[in-house]
Formats: sequence, structure tokens, C-alpha cells
Amino acid sequence: MDAQKHRILPFMKMHGLGNDFVVVDERGVMPRVESAVAVAIADRHRGVGFDQLAVMSDATDADVHLTFWNSDGSLSAACGNATRCIARYVMDETGKTALTITTDRGTLYAQDAGNRLTAVNMGQPQLRWDEVPLSHEMDTLHLPIAGAPTATGMGNPHCTFFVDDATTVDLAARGAAMEHHPLYPQRTNVQFASLIGPDHLRMRVWERGVGVTLASGSSSCATAVAAARRGLTGRDVTVELDGGTLQIAWRDDGVWMTGPTAHVFDGQWRL
Repeated sequence: MDAQKHRILPFMKMHGLGNDFVVVDERGVMPRVESAVAVAIADRHRGVGFDQLAVMSDATDADVHLTFWNSDGSLSAACGNATRCIARYVMDETGKTALTITTDRGTLYAQDAGNRLTAVNMGQPQLRWDEVPLSHEMDTLHLPIAGAPTATGMGNPHCTFFVDDATTVDLAARGAAMEHHPLYPQRTNVQFASLIGPDHLRMRVWERGVGVTLASGSSSCATAVAAARRGLTGRDVTVELDGGTLQIAWRDDGVWMTGPTAHVFDGQWRL
């Protein structure tokens, strides 16, 4: 019985605007998620399927620590929508309305924004070339690439193109090519955004190690920061993604992201 139990990995399926996650709670237990497990669970035909897998673990100086796996088995330091989903879960679990969360990106803060919306402070954007990181020193506002995109770090690297109509972009082709551009030694998330109103952006995402996603929290933060730096918007922006809408506010204490979350179902994975 104990051996059979050891082969069972409980998980939760969550999403933020269709940006979907498998969440494993390893608080108080030995870690069992590794790259091969993440890849197996990620398969949408033979596994469960996810954009990222997030692991909750104990933290000595925070409410919870989060580790993020991409569907290709690589690690990511940040995942904004997964952070919001898990923050909502922990708030419901504990009754708290504000949380401290540690990640490889650093310490993040989450709070109940009312009406079942959850806000997370993703920290200050990384604007220097070596912070993003890029391969060598350059202006991050206008990269020497066709289309002059903007580079931003949000704990993971981003490349944002501003276009006339984001909905017409061949996201799969252009995103896949740009992810591996030599200016980005750690690969990059790729966004295509267009201004559709005052402080209102339409944005689509190719996620590093994942592919096309319906939404991305860190990409939304990076795009809002890039738009503000280029004078296209102010610092409080509505970002409309394929899966829904996020509010992004670049404040003195960091970039706050607010939106809905969903806990869809619980399950068990057989190791």
C-alpha cells in the first residue's frame, strides 16, 4: 500500500485566462517532480497538458516557495499567472488576504484585489542588457533586429514587437524563430502587441520552452513596461490577450498584475 501510494503524485489543474498549469503541492513531503516527470505530464495527448508546471514547497521566510517547469522540461524563474493562481489557492486555504511568495525571481507579494481577482507584484523590470540578459551591451529599448523590438527582463527574458495589428501576426512562425535569436543566450519569450486604445494593448504570446499560449502574466508585464518606456502608454495598462484581460500597473514598488484565476480540477499522476 505504501509503495503504491508513493507512485501517486497528486496535482491540481489551474489556469489564468487559459494560460494553464499543473500545480503540485510538495509542502511537507519529499520532492518528486523532476524534468522527466514534467515532460511526461506536459504531453496533452498522453499526459495532462500544461503551459507550466508549478511546484509548491515550504519556505522559511515566506508563505510558500514556487518552482516553475516549462513543458519542455526546462526551468523558468517566473510565471505570473501561475503565481496568481497559487496565491488565490493559499489565500482560500489560510484565510489570508496578503501573501509573501519566494521564487527564483526573488520574493513576490500577492494580495486579494476583491471580486475574486488576485494581484501579484512581479518585482521591478530588468532594463539593462546584462539583466535581461542579452548577449552583449546594447540599447534594450530598440534592439538591432528587424522591427526594432524592446527587451525586458521579468525574471525571464522578453522580446516585444509593436505592430499595427497583433491578431494578423503568424505567431507560431515568428515566435519560434525569435525564441532562439542569438541576442538572447537563454532564449526568450516573444510578444506582438498593438495599441487599440488609450492605455489599452492587444497582445499575443509565444512562450519560451512552451510555444503559443492564450495568456502570459510575465509577458503582459514586460509588454506594459516596454509600451510605457516607448511612450505608447502610461504605466497603468489594460492588456487584452487571446484568453482574456489583465490589468498591469508599473509602480514604484514593482509591476503589479491583476486578473482572474480558476482551479479547474484535482487529479493523480502515476509515477
